[in-house]
Amino acid sequence: MNSPDPMIVLVGLMAGALLALGLLIGLRRRAGMGDHGCGSAVESALASRGETILLLDPDRPARVIAGLDVTASLAEALGASDAPGLVAALGAGDRAVAEAVAALTAQGVPFTAQVSLAGGALALRGWSAGALAFLSVSDSPPDSRMESADRPGDLRALIDAHPFPALAIDADGRPTTANQAWLDSLGAASLTEALARGEIADRGAVALAREAQAAGAPRERVRWQGPSAARRALRLRASPLPDGGAAVWSWDVTDAEGAAEAAARDVAAQALIFAQVADAVAIFGPDQRLRLHNPAFARLWGLEPAWLADGPTHGTVLDRLRQAGRLPEAADYAKFKAAELARHDRLDPAPETIWRIGGERLLRVSSLPHPGGGLVRVFSDITPEVRLKSQFTQLLQVQQATLDKLTDAVAVFGADGRLRLHNEAFQSLWGVQPEMLAGTPTFDAVVERCVPILHDMHFWGALKGRITDPDPGVRAAVRGEARAADGRRLAWQSRPLPDGATLVSFADVTDTRRLEGALSDREAALDTAERLKRQFVSSVSYELRTPLTTILGYAELLELGEAALSEKGRGWVAAVRSAAADLARSVEDILAFAELDAGEMALDLAETDVGDLLTGAAADWRERADAAGVGLRIEAGEEPGVLLADAPSLIRVLDHLIEHALRQTPAGGRITLSARRAPGEVCLEVADTGRGIPFHVQAHIFDRFSGEEGAAAGLGLALVKALVELHGGWVALESEPGAGAAFACHLPVGGQVPDESMVLL
Repeated sequence: MNSPDPMIVLVGLMAGALLALGLLIGLRRRAGMGDHGCGSAVESALASRGETILLLDPDRPARVIAGLDVTASLAEALGASDAPGLVAALGAGDRAVAEAVAALTAQGVPFTAQVSLAGGALALRGWSAGALAFLSVSDSPPDSRMESADRPGDLRALIDAHPFPALAIDADGRPTTANQAWLDSLGAASLTEALARGEIADRGAVALAREAQAAGAPRERVRWQGPSAARRALRLRASPLPDGGAAVWSWDVTDAEGAAEAAARDVAAQALIFAQVADAVAIFGPDQRLRLHNPAFARLWGLEPAWLADGPTHGTVLDRLRQAGRLPEAADYAKFKAAELARHDRLDPAPETIWRIGGERLLRVSSLPHPGGGLVRVFSDITPEVRLKSQFTQLLQVQQATLDKLTDAVAVFGADGRLRLHNEAFQSLWGVQPEMLAGTPTFDAVVERCVPILHDMHFWGALKGRITDPDPGVRAAVRGEARAADGRRLAWQSRPLPDGATLVSFADVTDTRRLEGALSDREAALDTAERLKRQFVSSVSYELRTPLTTILGYAELLELGEAALSEKGRGWVAAVRSAAADLARSVEDILAFAELDAGEMALDLAETDVGDLLTGAAADWRERADAAGVGLRIEAGEEPGVLLADAPSLIRVLDHLIEHALRQTPAGGRITLSARRAPGEVCLEVADTGRGIPFHVQAHIFDRFSGEEGAAAGLGLALVKALVELHGGWVALESEPGAGAAFACHLPVGGQVPDESMVLL
């Protein structure tokens, strides 16, 4: 069963409070109008007059309060058996008497009259004293009893017998009589003492009595008196007397007035709340007219407050809204209107309905009967709520679709340990059907489905602690790996979410771990191969150097004439010596690359004179250049100065560049060595006028074993590039086929050696 709408409850409470307030006001007005009883003192005083006196009350049957011995004879003469019958018999024979008695009873209008009987006549006299009405019946002529109705003895007896404070004033407004209750309230022993002290002149009571004197009609008022802790409410009624004075009577109506004030305060507070609530509320009376509405009702429908204040009928309001296009679309408006107005006849709250206004706005409409008759309508604009729910639903759907696209198995558990979200990969990983995870199963219920695949209960227990423990330290992000029963490796992680939930994910990393193992094995194998390569190169280089040194040594001896050789033999020895020298340089290049690959080559940086480098290189290669018919010269220019470099490495760079130029330059050509200084660097350049380098070869000229066709080992230019970059510089090539080539080595003056990984080999 749905809980009642708070707005409906509020309106119901207000309606009930208004009804209760009306009842309390009615009871308060009647308080003091019932039989406060003239006690035995009153009956004795009136009985002494030798007449029958009746007390008339509009809400109770008439009763005799004096002259009981006379009543029997009157009743017998009039044929009445009781006091009500006596009053009816008196008016039955005379319509004027009946009207006078009615006026006396309802309004306290005094009268005198005479009723004729078969054996004589009855004198009637009616008068009022405060809230009491009396009818005197006697068998003497009326003019023999025309004394004033407020004769001092009678009035004093009535005032003294009244249980609450009462007093009388004369025509001049001076108090003449006060009962003991009034004197007790003033703390006086007698009227004389009260007058002497000036306390009897109760301004509120005297003012009310004077109003009654001036108007010639009774006046009423409620007043509170006494300290706040013991405040009492008295209803005062002042009635004019025939002699020009007035009598003031009081009744204690504290309970009724207190309840009425409390109810009025409650209604006022509820009305204040009623005006502030966001929901639009309208209350229609039993006549279907608008009795009450809050400002939200006028704002919701765009109706003028002045028009609403005129109390239009429910049907008129519906017609006005239909004209403005603010009602739901209905195929039959007459039927819709009849159904709405029929709600006034329901005795129980009607089910809530939803109105769609203008295609976008949604209103929840509630109806309930008013306790005092009528209908209460409550209109709640739920458009933002519905839009928010729709957006939230879309967000959940997008979230679920996103999770389902993930390859990792993901589950979200709330702080209470219940499963909130999961994706398809989670179901697939643990081999469970969707219906097994329907609703919000507990963590233990989910674990029961997962244990057949992952047996480690210690893992599940620790994971549950991280999900349900509110301690942030315990809920910190954790990750790890676990081995499944089928041998799979599962990487897992738990991560706290801002709303107190915990995300748990699992990923099958079996293949990843296998690949990592294979890569690790491959890396180890490569390290072993590299080590073996270095060992092989070192061994081979050692094995080659020894015979090469021997060959070069004997070839030099033969060239120096240590043995008798023919001219042809000397040419052969020179060829052997040249080939051995080339082979020795190739071996040195291979060893240099081996050191570079192993990261073991270190530069011995020192201040190096660039001019000396060029001079030395030209001297070393001049003989071979002359033999090849190629001119070798140093281009003079601005003194390049010195730079911080490893001189042997730069000598090797120049040797390889000059050797390459000699191979490319035919007889009659020229090789030029030059150096120039630029900001922060020195540029060494080797240029030739040879065949040039084809464009398709230039892109790979510095690659290992990819040198120009006919190169000795394809390592020279690659080593040039590696050594220059090891110094922190770079090499540039400019060449056109048939127009020679120029290699420029740009070296930093300060010898900035780059990281090993920056050297491109």
